[in-house]
Amino acid sequence: MSELANIPLSVLDLASVVSGDSIANAYGRTVALAREAERLGLHRFWLAEHHNLEGIASAATAVLIGHVAGQTSHIRVGSGGVMLPNHAPLVIAEQFGTLETLYPGRIDLGLGRAPGTDGVTARALRGGATGMEPEFPELLAELRGYLGPAEAGQRVRAIPGEGLDIPIWLLGSSGYSAQLAGQLGLPFAFASHFAPQHVLQALDLYRRVFRPSEVLDRPYAMVAMNVIAADTLEHANYLATSLQQRFLRMMRNQRGHLDPPVERMDDLWSEREAAMVAAHLEASAIGDPETVRARMQSFLDATAADEIIVSCDVWSSEERLRSLRLLAQAAKARSTSGEETTTGG
Repeated sequence: MSELANIPLSVLDLASVVSGDSIANAYGRTVALAREAERLGLHRFWLAEHHNLEGIASAATAVLIGHVAGQTSHIRVGSGGVMLPNHAPLVIAEQFGTLETLYPGRIDLGLGRAPGTDGVTARALRGGATGMEPEFPELLAELRGYLGPAEAGQRVRAIPGEGLDIPIWLLGSSGYSAQLAGQLGLPFAFASHFAPQHVLQALDLYRRVFRPSEVLDRPYAMVAMNVIAADTLEHANYLATSLQQRFLRMMRNQRGHLDPPVERMDDLWSEREAAMVAAHLEASAIGDPETVRARMQSFLDATAADEIIVSCDVWSSEERLRSLRLLAQAAKARSTSGEETTTGG
């Protein structure tokens, strides 16, 4: 089993808009988190595509990736992910070809097949097309074709984009993308931070069907966790109520900003709702540094993942940065080898 100190740790961000604040300040929070992640030696900083959600400002994902990459110096920056069916593959190839040209060796292209929004908004994103769109594997093959070397007689080319070595990841919360990633020999990331129930089955499927490729000679799997660290368990649990409120509203089909923490969640949810939120947030490490380290190590032992990417949804910018610092310290606290691996994917 791998030790937590010896695997890469990365950050997933949604550019959350906190209550009482602006979208512009949300981008400032994102940049501050990315800079801190870089200072702490974390491996990647990914942004997720969502649309028509009042509390999430990462809709123009490629634009925001460029902004973060320009405000940092060496941390890998990418999408976790871009929702491929929302876009023409050529557009994605050109966007990420531009990013890779501007920030060579630092850009990741993580791809998902969900819309990242509701059905009405998805149709608006796709120009009203319904029912006749190509399947995800076809879109992926087209995109990879644009990013590969130009072929003789190729009439449509991604300029910039073609021939660039941009790592492509498949993301998922079920077995579909796990199987496709394995068959294609691509790295795979599982969204266990909100869909933990299927992570073990998906990883097993990915590893069983994996075929070595020019990209990877063995499976490479990343898992996501919600991590909120504080000096005490009590304070971490208090900070985590912002995350719990977000998931509670999602279950009620409500949208809004990230709300400040509260002293008591029992005043806001029913017993059934509390159980449902807890199930969605099962892949979480919330507590003092030792509790966080132990919980992350336990999840690593269960999944045998090659990398962990963490989401730190904390209302206060200062508390969020401190949470990331405590996480980084806790993760390195017990290394049996004395070395830290910084490669992957």
